[in-house]
Amino acid sequence: MTIQEEIRTRYEHLKEFCQLTWDDGSMIRLENAFDFAREILGEHRFSHNEVILGHSLDVASVIAMEIGLEPDSVITGLLHNVRYAGLKEKATHEEIASKFGEHIFSILDGMAKINAMGTDTIDLHSENYRKLMLALAGDVRVILIKIADRLQVMRNLEWYSEEQQPKLVSETLHLYAPLAHRLGLYNINSEMLDLSLKFQKPEEYNYVVTRLKETEKERAGFVAEFVKPIEKKLAKRGLQFSMKARTKSISSIHNKMKKQDVSFDEVMDLFAIRIILDSKPEDEKTDCWMAYSIVTEEYQANTNRLRDWITIPKSNGYESLHTTVMGPHNKWVEIQIRTRRMDEIAEKGLAAHWKYKGGRSSNIDSWLTGIRDVLENPGLNVVDFIDHFRTDVYSDEIFVFTPKGDLRKLPQGATLLDFAYEIHSKLGDTCVGGLVNGKKVTLKYKLKNGDQISIDTSNNQKPKLDWLDFLVTSKAKNRVRNSLNEERNTQAAHGREILLRKFKNWKLDLNDDAIRKALKHFNFKLAVDFYYEIAGGKIDPLEVKALFVEKEEEDARKTVEELLPQSQTKDFNYGGGDDFLVIDNNLNNVNYKLAQCCNPVFGDRIFGFVTIKHGIKIHRDRCPNALQMKERYPYRVIKAKWKDLSNKGSFLTTLHISGTDEVGIIGEITHIISKDVGTHMRSMNIETDKGNFEGKLQVFVHGLEHLEFLIQRLQKVKGITSVFRGEK
Repeated sequence: MTIQEEIRTRYEHLKEFCQLTWDDGSMIRLENAFDFAREILGEHRFSHNEVILGHSLDVASVIAMEIGLEPDSVITGLLHNVRYAGLKEKATHEEIASKFGEHIFSILDGMAKINAMGTDTIDLHSENYRKLMLALAGDVRVILIKIADRLQVMRNLEWYSEEQQPKLVSETLHLYAPLAHRLGLYNINSEMLDLSLKFQKPEEYNYVVTRLKETEKERAGFVAEFVKPIEKKLAKRGLQFSMKARTKSISSIHNKMKKQDVSFDEVMDLFAIRIILDSKPEDEKTDCWMAYSIVTEEYQANTNRLRDWITIPKSNGYESLHTTVMGPHNKWVEIQIRTRRMDEIAEKGLAAHWKYKGGRSSNIDSWLTGIRDVLENPGLNVVDFIDHFRTDVYSDEIFVFTPKGDLRKLPQGATLLDFAYEIHSKLGDTCVGGLVNGKKVTLKYKLKNGDQISIDTSNNQKPKLDWLDFLVTSKAKNRVRNSLNEERNTQAAHGREILLRKFKNWKLDLNDDAIRKALKHFNFKLAVDFYYEIAGGKIDPLEVKALFVEKEEEDARKTVEELLPQSQTKDFNYGGGDDFLVIDNNLNNVNYKLAQCCNPVFGDRIFGFVTIKHGIKIHRDRCPNALQMKERYPYRVIKAKWKDLSNKGSFLTTLHISGTDEVGIIGEITHIISKDVGTHMRSMNIETDKGNFEGKLQVFVHGLEHLEFLIQRLQKVKGITSVFRGEK
């Protein structure tokens, strides 16, 4: 038989199965998908020599016959290799969307994202990989088709090279088998585990297979003999029930033998019999214990093997009675007794395997419950269900890779800087930017699922207060706060030294009583905060001295009267009344200066503050020192406004600027400042490190409008990420 004939035969087999339940329109779409896949794939083979179209047919058959999904999933299974990287002519987005719909392409695209996901450290971070896979998928059908695809791979593992096989088995064990179990695909899960064992330990696998075949008839006869008297007694008591018998999978039996160090014949629960009772809620416990009594009356129980999860259910809600009894021919058999409701909870608990193992609950449980309904109830509208759950089920988490391929979990919205602190606190403290998927990004870059990240550092970098505005993780925020507190304590110690020297010069004693008085006056609870403000220049030591000399108000009044003409000060209100000091360039008879702590420019809302030795200083209303000055010294505050003149002069202000070090960016900045907007530069200080730069510019502007226009022009320059006005 030729390859084409074999492919046609396998397709006809799939077609016959689908015709049992599909409508005519779906069958036409299946035919079109097969023709399209055959046209694109032809007789092309994978690198391991398997016919690509044959693989696609196998996957579609698993989706249809073993998982039982709807036509769109089967059609996608047929098409899932039409964009395979090894093809010279691949199907385009437009071709797929026009022939089969955008939703089909969306599923294929989700599969491509998962295929691109590195799995080098999957054995170390298996749960995070499973979550990342779910997050990347977008559509739950992507996961189910990938599971079908992996089952086909494991069934044909001999096609693959010795180098590929261990990696495929590792992915299956840590990713696909747990997902199949999680989704209620128990048969597929068991087969994947069995096939993995067959590859890893062929001799042990073959031993269990041989022993199961040898004992198959014996087990069937034993089950029939065992349940017969139990069924009679349960029916006689008026109980409604059903009974199931199941043999453990090969891998499960093998694990039991290894963990318990027993032979095949000594595995007690080689198979289990489940009794499921149809009970009213109020009769559940009574009926379960009645069934238990009937079983143990008939067969001797191993009291050490009784597990009562009805009186006290498991933490995941699992309820059932388990016991092991000696059946016919002196063979032990495990019995599970539960009600229909308990059985449903047990099934959901088994599906929620990750949560059962200690994970947390999330909206994925609703998704998986719905998936089980789809798989077990063919009457459900699968399309409506799947469309309802197209969202990212892990929308509160993202998963990213280190340069070495390690997977890290971070909360949604986490930035590059959060990632740096997640790796190491020192890396975060010195982070200046980094590379994400090979592209330069800033500290504030918000990470996305699957990003591969490397961090750039600088020894000159240290944590900054504004980092707290965009950091997300508690670990990063706490580290920044601790670093800032260390810096604060150092500054506070310096502030105390300054004040001690001043008090010594003034022949005053800076004792505990003096400090308490100062803290109360400046409204500080801790001395360290008070000393920090001293070091930062926000509290003038002279203001502290005034608390003990008590001549400030008299000196202030005297200073104002000396500075201003008598005509202006005759009725001056030192409590901050309605009087205005009008500021312009021609006001030569008043000694005033623009405060360097906030550098006001024409157009800013301003006020005057009478100093002891330096006349009147003009501050911006938004000056960082404004609140303290107005609250503590209202008698020294003078209302001020600009005089509206056509020639406003020039005002010095500071701009802070940062971004990526693009070619020619410094030249463009200087051109805009000197040419485009007509400003004059006093100084420029630019520091670059590993492709990023930060700078401080001091420029002269005509007023606030002029300054805002300059900032807008600079913000539009490619590579600049931040421009803001400084306090100084």
